Amino acid sequence: MRRTDRYPIKGPNSLWQLYKTVPFWKVVKNFIVIEIARITPFLSWKNWMYRNLLKMKVGAQTSFALKVYPDLLFPEKISVGDNTIIGYNTTILTHEYLIKEYRLGEVKIGSNVMIGANTTILPGVNIGDGAVVSAGTLVNRDVESGSFVGGNPMRVIYTKEEMERRQVYDPALRKQTSIKTGQRKNQV
Repeated sequence: MRRTDRYPIKGPNSLWQLYKTVPFWKVVKNFIVIEIARITPFLSWKNWMYRNLLKMKVGAQTSFALKVYPDLLFPEKISVGDNTIIGYNTTILTHEYLIKEYRLGEVKIGSNVMIGANTTILPGVNIGDGAVVSAGTLVNRDVESGSFVGGNPMRVIYTKEEMERRQVYDPALRKQTSIKTGQRKNQV
């Protein structure tokens, strides 16, 4: 379920009335900052711009890949936890301008989340800690913590419990520890 606030309008469609809902100079500033951040190769600079110039909540060691596009009009409604990766060319929306109304909703992305390239995240959704969103997904509802989702429309590929069972058998995800003999063994 998406959590959005709905604002009915009268007259032409809501996008035609854009500057009645958001100041023109805010849009100009956001556009310039976002376009610079989209091509900035330095993740720390990008996070600084998002935090300080757009008022987004961005956690430590979060990585926004090249060409990620946070919401132009209301980026301050986006929060991202620690150690999360937002993949190439992903769009994070907090607004929807429709014919007879516009909607606004916060987007909350947890910590240790992996979002694949070319994903679109709609307003009013939460993506839980440790979730994985495959490339090209339309995130149109909440994503449970630890689950793996994908597709358009989005569907659950693996639940948190299924992901945990799969990790037991994946050698790349096992912890490596050194043994007294100097050899390494996989441990679950």
